[in-house]
Amino acid sequence: MDGFLLLAFLFLIAGVIAVPIASRLGLGSVLGYLLAGIAISPLLQQLHVDVVSIQHFAEFGVVMMLFLVGLELEPRMLWAMRNKLLGLGGLQVTITAALVMVIAMFFGQPWKVALGIGLVFSLSSTAIVLQTLNEKGLMKSDGGQSSFSVLLFQDIAVIPMLAFIPLLAIPELADVAATAQDGATEDGHASLSLVERLNGWQRALVTVGAIAFVVIVGSYLTRPIFRFIAMARLRELFTAAALLMVIAIALLMVVVGLSPALGTFLAGVVLANSEYRHELESDIDPFKGLLLGLFFITVGAAMRFDLLLASFGNIIAMTLGVMALKAAILYALSRMFRIGGSDRWLFTLGLAQAGEFGFVLLAYTAANSVIPAPIAEQLLLVVALSMLLTPLLFIVYEKLIAPRFAEAQTREADEIDEKGTAIVAGHGRFGGIVNRILLSAGFNTVVLDYQSEQLEVLRKFGVKVFFGDAMRPDLLHAAGIEEATILVIAIDERESATELVRYVTQHFPHVYIVVRARDRHHVYELWAAGARDIIRETFDSALRTGRSALEALGVHPYDAERQVRGYVVNDQQQMLELASVYDPDVPVHENDEYVERTKEFLQRYEQAMQGNSAAFASRLDRGWVPPTLEDVDSVIEDDEDIRRRDI
Repeated sequence: MDGFLLLAFLFLIAGVIAVPIASRLGLGSVLGYLLAGIAISPLLQQLHVDVVSIQHFAEFGVVMMLFLVGLELEPRMLWAMRNKLLGLGGLQVTITAALVMVIAMFFGQPWKVALGIGLVFSLSSTAIVLQTLNEKGLMKSDGGQSSFSVLLFQDIAVIPMLAFIPLLAIPELADVAATAQDGATEDGHASLSLVERLNGWQRALVTVGAIAFVVIVGSYLTRPIFRFIAMARLRELFTAAALLMVIAIALLMVVVGLSPALGTFLAGVVLANSEYRHELESDIDPFKGLLLGLFFITVGAAMRFDLLLASFGNIIAMTLGVMALKAAILYALSRMFRIGGSDRWLFTLGLAQAGEFGFVLLAYTAANSVIPAPIAEQLLLVVALSMLLTPLLFIVYEKLIAPRFAEAQTREADEIDEKGTAIVAGHGRFGGIVNRILLSAGFNTVVLDYQSEQLEVLRKFGVKVFFGDAMRPDLLHAAGIEEATILVIAIDERESATELVRYVTQHFPHVYIVVRARDRHHVYELWAAGARDIIRETFDSALRTGRSALEALGVHPYDAERQVRGYVVNDQQQMLELASVYDPDVPVHENDEYVERTKEFLQRYEQAMQGNSAAFASRLDRGWVPPTLEDVDSVIEDDEDIRRRDI
């Protein structure tokens, strides 16, 4: 008991100290765990701790991670990503594994060993790359999305790799492993396998049956089982049931001779559309995180620094060689799939390392007599060192490469040789629709957009857009702001939109401004800057959704339209009055006057709408006639007269 508590204390204190420091330095949690393991390795050696045994226990975290990966893999998402997922990801894994295999054979390794090494180095670090992309806000970029597609394919590819690796077993190594296994059996540790004495077709039949059992249970039995457990309303019981399911499936895979990760992954995919999916994720994720953390700590603690010092030159050369080879492959694929600009280098440098699954595959290949233990130990160091170097590659990208491409993209603005009645600032998903409506009505427009990549795409479709920042007075002058009738502001940057409104209002008061607002508070800011025609980007769609919801709840379509119209009138009045008391420097919930006036408006609106119901009763009693807009407006005006008489 004392030894267990001491080990638990050492592992937890190492992780709690090292991981926050590593995250603060931008190294990521995985590297933090690795460094924590390296830091406590001398102490563990002094205590004669069997780190490898702890590592085998912690590998169950990888099983849980694959279960969670399966839960996220909805068929629709996979279909939408099919081109990059299968094309980009598939080519990266295949080409990398093949080239590494060829190089390993060139240095004298048997083809089975070389293939195993190729599979190990074909993978990249999902944990490091995704975390770094999220931290730096690069996930939505083309390079980030391409990296995610490749990583997702790699996570899926691990499953067939685990199933394929035992087929590469080398007889000489297998004999040694069998001798060791016999010794273990004699010591009282009997094998759990149910298929070791079966022939080929019997083993295949049992394997297929086990997989079918997992699919059937996941599809038809999990829902009633979890529904029954949920009736107890005990969170810990549901958590225990989730763990039981994962452990049971993993155990089933073990006894039929398959990888436990394969079974849990299949179970996750089957349950991806289950109503209990999110509950399973929340229950399993803490255990997965702790066990993975323990796994990476043990990896760091098990690193052979004596081996690193003894073969320092060779290991460093292999590490840099693997990273350079993967970078070259990734760069070539980025050109093939037309990933341009700084995204190409983000994709290339971000995935140039080996991944955490490399630790799993190395242990698995060694256990299945594919890669000799001495070589596996060296490759383990190569994987760890490549992961340690990855943050440096991201720093190189962020500090050196990205700024250069930003400067290159800061090109001179186009020479504007046209002037139009309307100027549209921003041609995205919002401004593009406005521009098409104006053009279809016969008005001349001048469109300014500062996104060069978007610009080139639009020009291929015959849309004339000038490259330039609408915030620049000289470009506004060139676009004909002095003679323009209207300016439509549809740029994404909130502060820029407000500043543009303020500038045009002050210097060109004759120009009518229509501006997009991001939210209600942005409306107040634009109003203070001088805009009077302000369109909230989600307001009209929310009105349509509300009207549809009312009709779905049984409200008559005419009455639903009246309700929505009444809300619009009240909202406009509310916005006008609240704009005068809005203070951008004070949070709205701390602005007492703003809160009180909002409450008053809500009460007045509810009373008005309830009191006006009788005004439409006769119209509804006469039967349904689809109202015109003028009809609805007149009814609202009648309601206003009724309200004034009541007052």
